[in-house]
Formats: sequence, C-alpha cells, structure tokens
Amino acid sequence: MLIPTIYFWKKAPFIRLLTSFIAGILIQWNWQIAVSIWWSILGSCFVASISFFYISLSSRYKLGILNGLSLLISFISIGGLLAWHNDIRHSKNWVGHHYQEAYTLVVTLDEMLVEKSKSFKANASITHLLGHEKVIPVRGKIILYFKKDSLLPRLEYGSQIIFKKPLQEIKNSGNPGGLDYKRYSLFQGTTHQVYIKAEEFTLLPSTNKKWLHTFLDMTREKVLDILRTNIPGHRELGLAEALLIGYKDDLDKALVQSYSNTGVVHIIAISGLHLGLIYWLLLQLLKPLQRKKYTKWLRPVILVMGLWLFSLLAGAQPSILRSAIMFTCIVLGENLSKRTSIYNTLALSAFILLCWNPYWLWDVGFQLSYSAVLSIIIFMQPIYNLFYIKIKLLDFFWKLNAVTIAAQILTLPVSIYHFHQFPTHFLLTNFMAVPLSSFILLIEIFLCIISFIPAVALLTGKILHWLIWLMNSYVERVEDLPYSLWDSLQITLIQAILLFLFAGAISYWLFEKKKTGLQIGLAIIVCFFFLRGFSFWQTGRQKKIIVYNVPQHRAIDFINGRNFLFSGDTDLITNDFARNFHLKPSRTLQRIQASASLHDLVSDNNYVSFGTKKILILDNTISLKPSGTKYPIDLLVVSKNPKIYIPRLNSSFAIKQIVFDGSVPAGKLKYWKKDCDSLHIPYHDVVEKGAFVMNLN
Repeated sequence: MLIPTIYFWKKAPFIRLLTSFIAGILIQWNWQIAVSIWWSILGSCFVASISFFYISLSSRYKLGILNGLSLLISFISIGGLLAWHNDIRHSKNWVGHHYQEAYTLVVTLDEMLVEKSKSFKANASITHLLGHEKVIPVRGKIILYFKKDSLLPRLEYGSQIIFKKPLQEIKNSGNPGGLDYKRYSLFQGTTHQVYIKAEEFTLLPSTNKKWLHTFLDMTREKVLDILRTNIPGHRELGLAEALLIGYKDDLDKALVQSYSNTGVVHIIAISGLHLGLIYWLLLQLLKPLQRKKYTKWLRPVILVMGLWLFSLLAGAQPSILRSAIMFTCIVLGENLSKRTSIYNTLALSAFILLCWNPYWLWDVGFQLSYSAVLSIIIFMQPIYNLFYIKIKLLDFFWKLNAVTIAAQILTLPVSIYHFHQFPTHFLLTNFMAVPLSSFILLIEIFLCIISFIPAVALLTGKILHWLIWLMNSYVERVEDLPYSLWDSLQITLIQAILLFLFAGAISYWLFEKKKTGLQIGLAIIVCFFFLRGFSFWQTGRQKKIIVYNVPQHRAIDFINGRNFLFSGDTDLITNDFARNFHLKPSRTLQRIQASASLHDLVSDNNYVSFGTKKILILDNTISLKPSGTKYPIDLLVVSKNPKIYIPRLNSSFAIKQIVFDGSVPAGKLKYWKKDCDSLHIPYHDVVEKGAFVMNLN
C-alpha cells in the first residue's frame, strides 16, 4: 500500500497544496479569522522557509518534514487571506459601511431586465451615495425589482438610475432545509435588494458599459435572432437557446423538470459537457497541424483560443469559465510536459479557479464538474474494458455509456446531498440524449455559420426542430416509466464524505488488488449505514409543529414520527412549483410523508389538539363569549387578515405563544406586535425570523 501512495503523491504533488488551500478557505469562512493573524502566519512560514537554506545539509535532511509542513501552512494562510479579501463586507468602500436611509443611490444595471410574474428583475451595482452635500464612491451589488408599469422607461445593460428608497437586507426564508439564499447572494457580492416603481427613480442620460460585455451582448442577441428566425416551436427553440449559449429565459419549466428527473439536466446547463464537445471538434479539425513541426505549436494556441471564444459567446457564465480554465490547464499540461499527471493538472486548475473566487468551493456546479471529470478519469477505462465489442457502432455507444456510468460514481454523493434525488433510468436517457444533444449542438453551430443563406438556414432550423422534439419526447417517455425517480433522499455532509471514501477504498481494492481497500471500504459502509439508521430512528420519534414562511400563504405541518398532516392553502397542494420550493426541502429533511390522519391530533374548526398542546388557528374573525376563566392556548397562529384584537383575545385565552405567518398584512402586523409587547405575550414573525418550529417531545 505504501509504494502506490508515495508514487501518487510524487506524480501529483499539487493535490497536497490544493487540500491545504481549501482548508484555509473553510477555516476563514467558518471562524472569520482576523486578516492580521493570517499575515502573521504567512510571514512566519516565509521566514522559516528562508532560514531553512542557511542550515547545514544534514540538518535540512533531518528537518525536511518541517519545511514541508511550513509550505502546507503557507497555503492554508493564502486560502484564508483570499477568502477574507473576496468577502465584500471587508472592503472599506462596501456600501454597508456607509449607507444611511437618507442617502440617494446611484446604481448601474449589470444585465438586461428579466421578466418575472409580477415584476422585472435585474442585478445592479451601487457606484455612489449622495447625501449631506457629499458624494461617496462605494462598492456593492443589489437586486432591483421593478414594478410592471407602462410608464417604466427603457432599461438595459449599463443604464444608470438614481433613487432614494430604503434598501432591504437579503434574508433567507428560514424554512428547515431551505436554500441559504443569503449566503449564496453574499458569495456573488450581493447583500441588499429593493422594490421600486417607475415614479420612484430617475433614469440618467449617461450609461456605464464595458466594451467586452457590450460586444458579448450584441453577439448573443445576433445568435438568438438566428435561432428564433429559423427554429419553429417554443419548446424546441427554448432548448436550442439553452444548449448553444446558455440562454434559459425561454425554457419550458415542465421540460426542465423532466430533464432533471431523468438525470440529463446537465445537457441544458452550459458546462464541461459542451466545452468537451468543442474541445473534441477542435482536436479533429486541427489534426493536420500536428503532423508538421513548424505548425505543431499552433495547435494548442488555436485550441485555447477556440475554447475561450466559445466560453465568451456562451455568456461567460461561471460554469463555462470554470470548464474553460480546466481544459486550458489540460491543453497546456499535455503540450508543455509529456510526463504530466492529469490529477496534478486538475488540482492546478481548481487552485487557479479558487484563487479567482474562493467561494466557488460551495458552488454545486464546481463540485459536480470536478467530481465528474475525476470520476471519468479513474473509472471510465476499467468500466469500458468490461466488455469487448467488435462492431464499431455498438462499441461507440458502449463507450458513451461507460463515460456516463463512470461520471455517476463520484457525482452521486454530490447529487444526493444537494438535490435529494437519484434518476434510476439515467443510463436509458443518457444513451440517447447525450449523443443526440451533441449532434444538435454541432448543427446549431453550423446554422450560425450558414445563416446568411436563408433557404439552407430554414431547412437546418426545421431539422433542428425535429431532432429537439425527438429528444424531448424521448426524455418525457422515460420519465413516465415506473420508478424513474428515487426522490426525497436525505444524507448529511458526513454521510456524503463517507460515500466518497467508500468509492475510493473499493477502487483501490479493485484496481490494485489489495484486500486492505476492501476492509476499509466495508468499515466505511458499515459506518454509513449506522449513521443513516440512527437518523431514521431519530426521525421516527419526532413530534413537532412547523409554521412555514410562505409569502401570502398559510402553511402548517403537524408531524408525528415520519408522517405529517398539512393545514394550509390548497394552492400549496396543487401548485407543484410552490410546494417543491417552499415545503418539500423541509419534508425531505424531516423524512416525512403525507398522511390522511395523525395519531394524537384532533381538529375542530379553528381549534387543534395535538398531544398535550392546544393550538388555535385564526384566519377569520371569531366570536368570543365572555367567560370567567381563560381557556389555555399553547400556540396561537394568526393567518390571513382576521378582524381580531390581541387584548380581547388575551381576556378570553391564556396564550403562551403567538405566531404570525407569511400571509398576515404588514400594516396590521405592526399593531399586533405592539399589543403583544404591552401584554408580555411572546410572538414570532415568520417573515422576519423564519419558520416557527415547536418540538413536542
């Protein structure tokens, strides 16, 4: 076991440095270390490394491990420093350090407006604050929501507006298992949001545009115009736009869900798959350059330029830029050194990416990209070698499936951890969808090249329409097959790491024929199932009430063991998107399923008895009869817009806790809160504090 390990570390030494670098990023984010400490550690390591060269050779040999340790600690410090620096809250010019509600804001739109159901949305940058007869240059990004209005002026990328309206800090919904949207936005440098009407801002005559961004927008608009002119069918056009340049505004939501449920959603997202296809196409076209010495150097240059040109035209999104850097490192590694290790090249590319933005470490796309590439490198060839097929066409399709199977091995823990599902028919869909989508992408590129010939372009567009229709129909048919999706899977971060370790140990056993790998793998999987069984035992004993934070809706789950009974608006039962977004993450986390009735729960109109707790749900006006004794209420949930008076309720009930849900009008809420404060009744506003959870055990 020792010899292969030493060989691996020597062939890919950058993996150790990358591991240390990532450790520094994680330490900084979780413990927020002062920057002076990081500089002190880095300086000490630098002094130690310099001093190492002034001691005798024998001492250097004896203290070699300390020198290596100093290098690793240096990379930990560098990771911590970059994570500190990329946190916009540490910038002296961050808007949060200077902003006051009395200030006027000068804002530049960073993108075109995106239409939502009730508003237009755009990301923007705050450039200046105006107030107290001074101009303060600041940094910071916000999300702008514009009310849909016929008076709304034309806004585009680079437009500058000026307004004076209080900014709102971005907050999470606070629902159990929900997306940490505040952290996600912070990683993008966005910390605030605001909703404004047409009359509340002024459009400045000047614009603030960057020439590269403008050129890319013009190019994307030109490509979109070509596709929209030649490809009929809304669903087919939407998918074609997403496949070629990552434009998703025209995508059909039901179709996206079908692709997700069948394990081929990666086709829609511009990522390493698309760039890999462009890389392969360029390799085929540039083969003649490899034959002659004086043109051989042109091959890697054209390869890198082609990859980056496509990445820029595809919108320069983080996912495609990450893939471009990864493939660039692979191209340079192959051409600069014949003995380079692909693992070392991947580690170097990951290091470069994390230097640019350390918070990509939390990005699901980043995790999936490297998991997939690493998995393909390790497992593809052994899986492919399991079968020898003489027929070239069948062998080609088997190779594609070998790639798909290999990619799933290390991406599976990531997918289950983040998305809580596993498409059981992924082989069936990938078998057809991956080669077909690759062929469609090549034809789309051809369409853009020959778009100046209308007749040929229209014919090509019709062919694309038919091919995309065929792929969509196939994916939807597979989705309709029984047991196509294993849903509501829940694993912890520790369990996901154990799955990675299990895959590594078993691989070592299979490839190196070492029993140690099998023994370690069995020990890991036993530990995994022990933790999983313990979590099931815990959820089987749970008993709680959850009042969710759902805007304009009432949503309450009564949970007993692994069953729940829902009390709330029917919209959240019939509307799949709303239910999956607001409620499903919590139910997956709790491992619960719907039940027609619950043991220990009795409901009578507004009154609910659950175990020993008495709950009153008020979403309409009730008549109160005077009584000499107060009826005990453990939990009062106020919903919608009932005509109630807290003092009058307090005279009839002994209320221990009040919860105001997301459907309560803001105007009435502030008066009800004042009444609660004066009567010393504890209250919980789900909009402000997130979901309310009452454990009954």
